[in-house]
Amino acid sequence: MTSRTTVDGKRLLKRLDDFAKIGGTPAGGVNRQALSVEDRGSRRLLAELALARGFRVFQDPMANLFIRREGLFPQRPPFVIGSHLDSQPTGGRFDGALGTLAAFEVMESLEDAGIETDFPLEVVAWTNEEGSRFAPGTMGSMAFAAGAIPEAWSDLRGRDGALFVDELEATLKALPEAEMRPLGFPITGYLELHIEQGPSLERENIPVGIVYGIQGTRWLEVRIDGQAAHAGTTALEFRRDPMAAAVTALEPLYRSAMPGDPRARFTVGRFAVEPGSVNSIPGSVTFTVDLRHPETNAIDDLEERVRQACDNASKANGCQSTTRQIFDMPPALFSDDLLTCLDRAAASLGLKTKRMLSGAFHDALFVSRVAPAAMIFVPCRDGLSHNEAEYVEPAHSIEGARMLLAATLEAFAASA
Repeated sequence: MTSRTTVDGKRLLKRLDDFAKIGGTPAGGVNRQALSVEDRGSRRLLAELALARGFRVFQDPMANLFIRREGLFPQRPPFVIGSHLDSQPTGGRFDGALGTLAAFEVMESLEDAGIETDFPLEVVAWTNEEGSRFAPGTMGSMAFAAGAIPEAWSDLRGRDGALFVDELEATLKALPEAEMRPLGFPITGYLELHIEQGPSLERENIPVGIVYGIQGTRWLEVRIDGQAAHAGTTALEFRRDPMAAAVTALEPLYRSAMPGDPRARFTVGRFAVEPGSVNSIPGSVTFTVDLRHPETNAIDDLEERVRQACDNASKANGCQSTTRQIFDMPPALFSDDLLTCLDRAAASLGLKTKRMLSGAFHDALFVSRVAPAAMIFVPCRDGLSHNEAEYVEPAHSIEGARMLLAATLEAFAASA
């Protein structure tokens, strides 16, 4: 079945170029943050391309965009492929967009070849995967899996001050051609193509990664309160310095967390000091900790080590610490049946593959909670992503789309 058609590589590469112009930056990257004017422009272009081919276009209350190609039995739940179109503020042109546009290329290729499927195929562009403007990320797939938009998001503001619900409403209204549908409708399965965002495939000269799961992620916010005082007149014995406590706590964590476990990830990504005066001892320090691991119990252990280190260092410096969870996403393992489809697809195409665990979270993680899901990775140069210099070789983009097409057809055959 997979030999009957293939993707149009030139068409895919042109689409990547066309979408990269929407929010394009002078350095060759993309600034197309979620629910922005630029994001709406990319959604409109995709919808117009779909309508021109005779496909149906839908959106749900989270502005997740769906493109539907009917099957012989339209009442059956669709098989869904896709990714996202939003980007980081200084993002690359392939992160998310490659997966979405390759999925649309799969749909067009099936249409070009006149191949009928037993049940519908849908392409999805999930809303706000990146989380750069509105946090958390993967909001669209998270709401889809839950079947509802969390109430807490009603008061959410972006880093630019925009109110989430206002921008969501404006995005929905910007595409009146899209039929509305409810959140969380049943689907048969989900496949997502994405760039690796790491160096292993490129270094090992492997064109395709078969992703069997996603490691868990937990975010902590630590606040250490001390006492603001004059930098020049306050001797050591009178200081209650939260910065000293923070440095004391973090140094052994950096020395032990990742060196002691190669699968662990420990990152401090934000650091705020108050009052922030050059000649004042801080009154408080707040920082975030990003913990990741394939096993939940290991994440639990890392969190406890962070809490203890911060408490002990704070007490030793006359301060007080408070640690709270601000995000928790358990690890996920993907569908064995879909992984088998990916293996078969790669074999049919003669592509060398590698089984991989994703270090970053993706929309497939939340979809996997309500339907069989799996992912395909393709190499990116130097493993660089979330960067305007992000780059995927044209041949790898095309091979990824070929792999997605073959795997989609394998999934249809297995579900017949």
